Amino acid sequence: MNRTLKLTMSNFSELWAAFSRQKLPPRVLLLMCLNLVVAPAVQATTGNEFSRTQAYALGLLGLVTVALSIYLFFVMFAPEKF
Repeated sequence: MNRTLKLTMSNFSELWAAFSRQKLPPRVLLLMCLNLVVAPAVQATTGNEFSRTQAYALGLLGLVTVALSIYLFFVMFAPEKF
């Protein structure tokens, strides 16, 4: 039983190493986790006028807009890094 645990931890560490080399998946995960906080706030603000799906879509759209504007701000003022 202990051997399968070591194999599982080994597989997990390899998976984590592959995951940490990539930049996009952690950022998408962070964006989706932030959407779990933003979407209920959007739904509460609209007074249940929007459905839950619409609130999540609107929250995700807002987060993507903010992230894109921050990215473009940095690209304009530090173009040599990109």
